[in-house]
Amino acid sequence: MPSPGNATPTSRRFSVPFCLLGMILAGVPAPSAGSTAVEQQAADTLDHVVGIVRSADGGMPLAGATATVVSTGGHAVTHGDGSFRIAVPDAERYRLRIDRLGYAAVAVDVRPGEMVTVDLEVAAIPLPDVVVTAVLSPTAANETIRPSAVFAGEKLQRQLAATLAQTVESVPGVAVTSMGPGTSQPVIRGLGGDRILVLEDGQRVGDVLSSGADHATATPPSSARRIEVIRGPSAILYGSNALGGVINVVRDEVPRAAPYRATGFTSLSGRGATRGLGGSSQVTVGVTEHIPLRIEASMHQAGDLRTPIGRLEGTQVDTWGVAAGTSWVDDWGYAGGAFRFYSNDYGIPGGFLGGHTNAVRTEQERAASRFRSVIRPGGGLEAIELDAGYTWYRHHEWEPPDILGTLFERQIASGEARARHAGWGPFASGAVGARVSWEHFGFGGALYTPNSGRRTQAAYVIEEIQLDPVSIEAGLRYDRVELEPNEEEQSEIGHTRARSFDAMSGSLGALLPLTGQFTVGASVARAFRTPDVNELYSEGPHLAANSYDVGNPSLGMETGLGIDVFGRVAGRHLSAEATWFRNTIEGYIFPQATGELSRIRLPIYQYVGENAVLTGFESLLGWSIPAGLKLEAVASYVRGTLRATNEPLPFMPPLQGRLAVGYSPVDWFVEAEARLASSQERTGQFEQSTDGYAVLGLSGGVRLTVAGRLHVVTLNLANLGNTEYRNHLSRVKEIMPEAGRSVSVAYRVVF
Repeated sequence: MPSPGNATPTSRRFSVPFCLLGMILAGVPAPSAGSTAVEQQAADTLDHVVGIVRSADGGMPLAGATATVVSTGGHAVTHGDGSFRIAVPDAERYRLRIDRLGYAAVAVDVRPGEMVTVDLEVAAIPLPDVVVTAVLSPTAANETIRPSAVFAGEKLQRQLAATLAQTVESVPGVAVTSMGPGTSQPVIRGLGGDRILVLEDGQRVGDVLSSGADHATATPPSSARRIEVIRGPSAILYGSNALGGVINVVRDEVPRAAPYRATGFTSLSGRGATRGLGGSSQVTVGVTEHIPLRIEASMHQAGDLRTPIGRLEGTQVDTWGVAAGTSWVDDWGYAGGAFRFYSNDYGIPGGFLGGHTNAVRTEQERAASRFRSVIRPGGGLEAIELDAGYTWYRHHEWEPPDILGTLFERQIASGEARARHAGWGPFASGAVGARVSWEHFGFGGALYTPNSGRRTQAAYVIEEIQLDPVSIEAGLRYDRVELEPNEEEQSEIGHTRARSFDAMSGSLGALLPLTGQFTVGASVARAFRTPDVNELYSEGPHLAANSYDVGNPSLGMETGLGIDVFGRVAGRHLSAEATWFRNTIEGYIFPQATGELSRIRLPIYQYVGENAVLTGFESLLGWSIPAGLKLEAVASYVRGTLRATNEPLPFMPPLQGRLAVGYSPVDWFVEAEARLASSQERTGQFEQSTDGYAVLGLSGGVRLTVAGRLHVVTLNLANLGNTEYRNHLSRVKEIMPEAGRSVSVAYRVVF
């Protein structure tokens, strides 16, 4: 068994060459669009979309703009002369979207083979981005039934952090819980853990994030092309674990098109709060006109978190990952596969009352492979989507000196098929699908949970109906989940036995445009979550989390009824959204602190199921003036209550918000912000209250076009006042506050 801390030499050996490869490719000067015979004939070819992107002010060609064919997802980055070329299957017309930092995005209809010229205008508030998660086809964010947020381009670079949760925490309704900088987990509308579904290109990650507050996600954000956050129940397409929402990290690991030149990006970052350094590089090349190849590498290394009162010792992080994917692309669609490996070595702090004497080291390893194919048969059937995957995951928690405290292992094999139909009468689009999966859970060390298996079968149907001016979405899903421990026995926690659950989920939502810019909508959804293996069968110490977990083999299934009502404004200079939600959950499962200590002096947590209700609101306001000045205000609140006793649910985020003012001309930007939170006095049993805070920050950056490539450098000054404040959801807030004053810098080049 390897001892902790051996990942550093490996990460440097594997990741750095790939990052350097990306930088070398990025530095090669981009030839003009007319420099090759292939591109000179582009306008005569009927299976390509070709064009030029320019600035509306003076007609200057724009490098680094992203041109995307909305229906297929094929995309290209413009060269130094503003040109692009994208392969498309046979069709009469396509919707093309052009995005470029500092400019308002434009969507236009184009015909294959026709040269299109797109002029972009400077704008501080971009066009609403396109969402691909929890929808049948790519949809503008302001036209989705569920509240959503998209991180892409410059917005992703500005918000990019060391973990996925920290990257998306600026979204209304999203908070972060952690036991140190390496373990940040997302919380959406007060729900976290197994109630938030984290996806990678639409597929489940397969880690053990939900099994403890000390667990990190095995999904690094640094190599993402975009990240999408869907708030609210999303069970129809994803089944269990989507009571609170969905976070999808989109990388396009299986490439959907063969580029005519190498495309990708390289990014580097440094973070002062942890003395962290990181980088990622991704490149996609066209081996032939039918075979693309995508290669990716990333790494991140950091030391202890620095706070206004000292270091949070034992919180170092060392991660690295590599991935590769390829496919066959043709007029009928594409089919291909991808492989990814990820390693993470991080620390959990110790040396405090109620914790460990010394820090605990945790090692994660994840290997995942997948197959994906999209077939476009034509006629009334828009696409047939086939997905299959296998994930192996292993997680060690080491007690000093190199003693294995806890071991988690997980394997998942899954397959899914979905058929989407095109418009038919009032039905704008729709789909039917089925999914099966098999999972194995293994445990070791001091954790006494029995090895177990889980099988899932599901079928669903979803339809989008257009009854002008109202748009309606309706869906229905059936799931059967079977869990079985290796051995059936009568133990101290009860009768450990096989369990099976049958669940029906349904959703109904509607959008009504009242004016060209103002839309109202509402949705109601019934979702479910089956208890996981730990909640049913755990019996023993979870050392890194400093808890003694006691399961309940008789727990029932969680069922949630979620209601959303919202209004949206999407204008050229004004964007706003306000949402009220209520989520009633029958059999809400949580580890309840008993106030007792186990025989090895760890606090005992017993899993129980109680009826609960969570109610709250989310709001977002953005306003800009033509000069490039932008104002933004965000606020959210959730109130969680146990219905039987009217007691607060534990670990609910307080009222929180963000105020920002920025100035963003074409070539540079600057922004000042204040992150705000009120005190939290509504606490669960044995939970401490926290004070409110206001933390100031300043960021800025420049956009440079060099050698036909767009280069962006961002500087961020966080916690300017070195404020000592505590995140209510932090599991170590009793001993250390959040990060102090720090500087971070990021560089990204797109090619």
